[in-house]
Amino acid sequence: MPVPLGSLDVRLPPSAQPARPAAWTRVAWRLCGAGAATLGGLAVSAEWVEVLTHDGKSRLGTIVREAQDGSLLLEDDSGRYELLGPQQIRSRIEAASLPQPLGPTELERRLLAELPAGFRALTTKHYVVCFDTSRDYAKWCAAIFERLHDAFGMYWTRAGLEIQEPDRPLVVVIYADKRAYEADAAGDLGPAASQVAGYYNLLRNRIVTYDLTGSDLLAAARGRRPGLVGLEIVSSPAAVGLVSTLVHEATHQLAFNSGMHRRLAPIPLWVSEGIATYFETPDLKNVRGWRGVGTVNRPRLDHFLRHYQPGCVATMIRDDEAFRDPDRAVDCYATAWAVCHHLLTLRKPEFVDYLRGLADKQPLDEDSADQRLAAFEAAFGDPAAVEQAVVATMARLAARPP
Repeated sequence: MPVPLGSLDVRLPPSAQPARPAAWTRVAWRLCGAGAATLGGLAVSAEWVEVLTHDGKSRLGTIVREAQDGSLLLEDDSGRYELLGPQQIRSRIEAASLPQPLGPTELERRLLAELPAGFRALTTKHYVVCFDTSRDYAKWCAAIFERLHDAFGMYWTRAGLEIQEPDRPLVVVIYADKRAYEADAAGDLGPAASQVAGYYNLLRNRIVTYDLTGSDLLAAARGRRPGLVGLEIVSSPAAVGLVSTLVHEATHQLAFNSGMHRRLAPIPLWVSEGIATYFETPDLKNVRGWRGVGTVNRPRLDHFLRHYQPGCVATMIRDDEAFRDPDRAVDCYATAWAVCHHLLTLRKPEFVDYLRGLADKQPLDEDSADQRLAAFEAAFGDPAAVEQAVVATMARLAARPP
């Protein structure tokens, strides 16, 4: 059974990295009140500006972070981030009031205007799905996203974590053709685009993927029973990777739009990828493809036990470098799943408290290895002892019948 790799640390795409300012000053973040507003699901005290750049283009957005040298991180009304260096900015004018986030109809219009010809849009309660594959496939994917949305909110609310409902629809783009997907993804992922079946982009705040099943060809059939496309999809050889990828990346999107994490904040990859792998396990016994949260992720479990190296947990806690090494990335995803599964099963209150601390981290903040290690030790104790407990938990899970 293949092990989906995931999004390979799609945090700040290479094409979107300006020269980093020497010192970023924090924009004030506080609870809603006089002079504050809610944008992107978060309560902020913000400045809404129109920025004119030297290429003659105008950008409207909320200042998320501002550097001492004049660099800006802007968020527009669709939730997209843009980094502007001081050399790009000709002028800026403060607007009188913050805009309302885009609604589904306007968001659809804007998305379809920027996507290639042939794309259509499907709007559900919480998502706008843009696609040029079959509508049946888009509906099947959207149903997974909606089930995940509800399960995500219920799981964390029951765990005692305060999360917020995103105040705008979440965006998903599905290409029918792998080559077209790779052409789009290359700007974000570079050479890794051909190795990753889908990803969540933190700057554009959207999931981008393609139809692994070729369901645009299935749509040409006539006289199918209602719901048959779901059976065809889950019976496809690509189904395990497909469902895992969709749920994995949609979990990232929910985490960064519900107040659990803030986009471009220094969230340790073992946390963000561990939570995504905790949610991703498919259930191919029914047409829905995915059923719930926290079931044993057998591919991750088997990989962890086969490739376990002593000290891997402490290494992963201190920095994210191993996740970025192609030779070690799959090992890291398995370890992140194992650690999160152990903590969420046996030490959930401490894990929730730890997440509350991460939620305070601001976009473009920096954490040192020592700070990351200290935060982990404050929450869970000695990493070596946690690692031993994780290995014991994984051994017990492996001994159970599948």
